[in-house]
Amino acid sequence: MISLDPRHRPCRPSQADDHGPADEPHGRLRRLLAALALALAAVAATAHAQAAYKAPRNAFGQPDFEGVWTNASLTSLERGPQFKTLSITDAQARQVEQMRAKMMDAQSRPTDPNAPAPKAGQDPGGYNAFWIDAGSRMGRIRGEVRTSWLIDPADGKLPYRPEGWKLYQEALNRARNTFDGPEARPLGERCILGFGSTAGPPMLNVLYNNHYQVQQAKDHVVIVVEMNHDARIIRLADKRRPPASMRTWMGDSVGWWEGDTLVVETVGFHPDESLRPYFGASLFLSPEAKVTERFTRIAKDQILYAFEVDDPKVYSRTWKAEMALNAARGPVYEYACHEGNYSLPGILAGARKAESEGRKPDTVDLTE
Repeated sequence: MISLDPRHRPCRPSQADDHGPADEPHGRLRRLLAALALALAAVAATAHAQAAYKAPRNAFGQPDFEGVWTNASLTSLERGPQFKTLSITDAQARQVEQMRAKMMDAQSRPTDPNAPAPKAGQDPGGYNAFWIDAGSRMGRIRGEVRTSWLIDPADGKLPYRPEGWKLYQEALNRARNTFDGPEARPLGERCILGFGSTAGPPMLNVLYNNHYQVQQAKDHVVIVVEMNHDARIIRLADKRRPPASMRTWMGDSVGWWEGDTLVVETVGFHPDESLRPYFGASLFLSPEAKVTERFTRIAKDQILYAFEVDDPKVYSRTWKAEMALNAARGPVYEYACHEGNYSLPGILAGARKAESEGRKPDTVDLTE
């Protein structure tokens, strides 16, 4: 690895070195430049090989995207505070990946059967680590390790307008702290769409079930989302939009081919899909948002998934991102959300119990 850190000082040449002490700085500089030239040549060769990749064709002459793909990754939409740049070295990525592996090993240890019950008000925890499958590696696009999917703005942060941030916070508090009935709860709890923005668009990676199966026909492309086995149908021939009064889950998607790239434009989002909650990585899109996606197969085992969001009501500018969709082994199994799921009845029953005792259900102010 080549270090450009000014604190890094190469070893002093031995007496057998061709250059004497007076020439030592110049010799180091020449060696550094030569190493840099070799590294740049290797990167250029890799980029050229990927640019030259030609996606296989299906029976309709279209680039063939069919198969199962996954966006499971330790990289998320926004850049974490521990990262200062869009890309990091493989060595730095391995450190992150090793820390994640240690954490998962610790969480996977058997529960102590003699441990006492949690204290009142203490979080008993959620899923057993067995079910968590967020990925074990940082995202890599064309071999480059990415610290965020966002590429614009350059700081890797969503450019919320003050009014948009307020809409987001109000929706988040309403979803977390309203227990009047199932219709007030988030879509993930109701098993309508997966939590976060896994259904999309844009399709973002979450805690588990990050698979997508692509099926192609002459005039349609279908993306089957593992959570909640939703099928997003993209029309390629019929560009007519439904009336504005008809708002569908995941919006209305039409697509077209630009060379080997499938471009998909989606509008008409359902208002109840505006908030897409996912722990500390929630997303908010207004019903007026427009999402433009670009799918380009850049290798046998990778699709470059680029997307941009234009939503002036929420964001101060159009923001752009790039994500890797990596080939995965199938099949995609059914996501049976409601079977044996007592979470939603339990949440509402707890609220009714609190009301019967003359108190309000516990709430959290998420606007602070």
